[in-house]
Amino acid sequence: MNSKTIFLKGLAAVVAAGTFLATPLAAEEVTLRGVSCFPIGAPPGVPFEELVTEINEKGKGVVQINLLGGAPAIGSPFQVVERMAQGAYDIAGCPEAFFGNLIPEAPVLRLQEKTFAELRENGGVDYFQEIASKKNVKFVGRHHDDGPFNLFLGEGKAIDKADLTGLNLRVSPVYTAFFKSLGATVQRSSMPEVYTLMESGAVDGYGWSVRGVSPSWFPVTKYRVEPGVYRASIHTVANLTKWNALSDEARAIINDVIIGSETRMEGSSDYSQQLNAEMAKVFDDNGIETITLEGEEAEKWVNMARETAWAEFIEQNPETGPKLKELFTNSQ
Repeated sequence: MNSKTIFLKGLAAVVAAGTFLATPLAAEEVTLRGVSCFPIGAPPGVPFEELVTEINEKGKGVVQINLLGGAPAIGSPFQVVERMAQGAYDIAGCPEAFFGNLIPEAPVLRLQEKTFAELRENGGVDYFQEIASKKNVKFVGRHHDDGPFNLFLGEGKAIDKADLTGLNLRVSPVYTAFFKSLGATVQRSSMPEVYTLMESGAVDGYGWSVRGVSPSWFPVTKYRVEPGVYRASIHTVANLTKWNALSDEARAIINDVIIGSETRMEGSSDYSQQLNAEMAKVFDDNGIETITLEGEEAEKWVNMARETAWAEFIEQNPETGPKLKELFTNSQ
């Protein structure tokens, strides 16, 4: 073999190697570790479970979510997002009430008076993301709206005005300040403990989203108090480091599903009214009566809910609170 032949064969090998290296390798399917802040199958957690199924169907070959379980089986719901931010999980479905300990500004997500479409347009979501990024959390979107929060009461605990004096209520951080401002004593518990607390008489009532009440609580619940307050939003959040490491295609698939759900929930008042009507019938069928405060009492109820929540929020977040209030509400 002469020197020219050797040279040409060597050149061909170099070209072939370069071509191989320049050809992009097919991206491997990525599996994210998913968790819920609610027990698997519980009404507030089902929307996230359904979204996981939808993402897995649309993300075949690109991204999948392995739903590992829900709180409290995997630990306290108040630690789910914190552990996710630390790397134990990759993505989670949770209401803001369960990650306010990690992101003190999280309650703004239940106090929002603008739609999330408006908040994405006016910079509200971007500003919240700026805050969440410092804790290694990615706010993907509000995937479900469980309606407003109501107060639910047991037999013999009916009220006829905006006064909760003498009542001991099960709470989450959502309505603690509100209930206390109207004279109630309060205690926290996990979701599975609500029935036992009510059945034993340890508490007289509980706050919960109107569409997220567990059917197992119906036998110990006699009254639902209107008007409802705040918004029972359930959100998809992710570990920011993991999120940034995903391919553009994987992020697009997840965004399309989550923000698509967010848009559907906000885009049809008829749909929300239908859900409310269906839930009202469920309450009626299970003997849960509606107490509707009216006039000055209703005004006091709603105003106290808003004032106590924002006063607490601004006190806890003096630097970021005023700007968030400006972005997330319709009135100052």
